[in-house]
Amino acid sequence: MLENDLLLSTFAKKYLDDFSEEQTMMYDRLINSPSNDWDIFYWIVEKKPTPKEFDNEIMNLLKRHAKNEERTALRQPDLH
Repeated sequence: MLENDLLLSTFAKKYLDDFSEEQTMMYDRLINSPSNDWDIFYWIVEKKPTPKEFDNEIMNLLKRHAKNEERTALRQPDLH
């Protein structure tokens, strides 16, 4: 889903290198466990409540990232 691709790729580019092992596991579980990409999107943009199992510091960081309070143009990072 393009919306998630944009949000998750820019989020990973910005934060993933600095995550602890535990934070990386939370992120991995979030992007690989739910079977419906729309659910993840709705949780990130706060259109649906986040299930308890995914309501953690990574989800909070993702929600803040999605708000784009700096109003920067989001584009998918270049592939290397």
